[in-house]
Amino acid sequence: MYRSRLDQNLDRFTLDYVSSLSDDSEIASYDIIGSQAHAIMLYESKILSRGEVKKILFALEKIKKEKLIASDAEDIHELIEAMVVKKIGIKAGGKMHTARSRNDQVALDLRMKIRDDINALCKAILDLIETLAGMAEKHTKTPMPLYTHLQQAQIGTFSHYLLSYVDSLFRDLDRLYAAYGRINESPLGAGPVGGTSIPIDRGSTAKMLGFKGIVENSIDATSSRDVVAEYVGDVAILMTNLSRIAEDLIIWSTSEFSFVELSDRFSSPSSVMPQKKNPDILELTRGKTARVIGNLVAVLATVKGLASGYGRDLQEVKPSVFSTSKTAILALVVLNSMFATLKVNEQRMRRAANSGHLAALDVAEALVNEGMPFRVAHKVVGQLVQTAHNSNKPISGLGLSEIKRSTKDADPKRLLKIISSISADASLKNRTSRGSAGFSEQKRMVSDRRSKALAYRSGTTKRAGEVASSLRSLSAKIASLL
Repeated sequence: MYRSRLDQNLDRFTLDYVSSLSDDSEIASYDIIGSQAHAIMLYESKILSRGEVKKILFALEKIKKEKLIASDAEDIHELIEAMVVKKIGIKAGGKMHTARSRNDQVALDLRMKIRDDINALCKAILDLIETLAGMAEKHTKTPMPLYTHLQQAQIGTFSHYLLSYVDSLFRDLDRLYAAYGRINESPLGAGPVGGTSIPIDRGSTAKMLGFKGIVENSIDATSSRDVVAEYVGDVAILMTNLSRIAEDLIIWSTSEFSFVELSDRFSSPSSVMPQKKNPDILELTRGKTARVIGNLVAVLATVKGLASGYGRDLQEVKPSVFSTSKTAILALVVLNSMFATLKVNEQRMRRAANSGHLAALDVAEALVNEGMPFRVAHKVVGQLVQTAHNSNKPISGLGLSEIKRSTKDADPKRLLKIISSISADASLKNRTSRGSAGFSEQKRMVSDRRSKALAYRSGTTKRAGEVASSLRSLSAKIASLL
């Protein structure tokens, strides 16, 4: 119905090539709501009569309840308009598209979709944060090894590990929370690129649709997708954090570690080996992260070479957005359920924390606290570790004679006393620096993160409520006109 200038229709293969209908189901409801707000604004601006707006709204209300079927339309915007015209005729239906373009329509639909997806993601992130914080609260006294280079590094607590990802997730949350403000502006009424001579009220439609304001410049409103790239980028960062969590759980659920055990609900068997309990869900989280990163690259590659003004290339941005949202929301829901059912092997973690040479830095710092230069203490303890390693025993297992043979730079009896007093619990009691794995910091950090989550939860709920309230008001306007 848009091919007035052209005297031939697209052939079947070309239509299939250019059509976005298969992707547009994700934004169909937003397109209908946006069309209703636009029609009411045209009526309030005395561009449509009451009879005309009533017919348009009636048709759109009916379309909400119908299944959108395949047609020769190139996109959801053309299809919905064609359905309206078919129901009420061209005289009234043909006026629905007055003072707007597909260019500002699709920008509007994308922003409404992403706005809702951000709220859904924020809630899902908060759910996972609260689950991790609740688990951390139970394990503030559960020692475990902390790792660098996947080698045992220091004694820590399982709560400290969990809180490290709580803090990463808070940054993911904050990025999305801030992006919401840039997304929540209406491009509707910008027209194809340069606005319109028809006396419309862009602020009115923005308010009806729950936006905080408008994207003022009409070129920017229709052709810019930086906020879309920002959204997909933020989600890609979120997914990399979820992928890192997945990798830790994959490693720690192996027989060699046995720190955690996944519920059978989140494991898969082997088709051949009866004993297998595979962490397939976690492996797919890593794989799906790659897909989201690919979506980000696709969005950036699409927009990086476009001149100002709308280009049809931007149609290809939509599938990347829809795939990204769906993947991330599902990943958060699944990981949250997985952590809620995770079995933690505290004894195995404690045993690992008390074995080997994890107390080495604690011994060195004890010497520093007695006045020894750190570099000398580092050398002394390094020599002790070498002796313990050669003797196939932990540092705590060294005797006085072995200590004497190891170093000449410290009093052997004093070293023996320090070594004998160091354990996982003693190490964690002594660790007092802010943000450390020490016992004293765990309770404070758990409480702090819980309070922070509540504040974000309140803000996210308020935002979603504001949009819902605006759309309820819009529904009431529609009802009154009908």
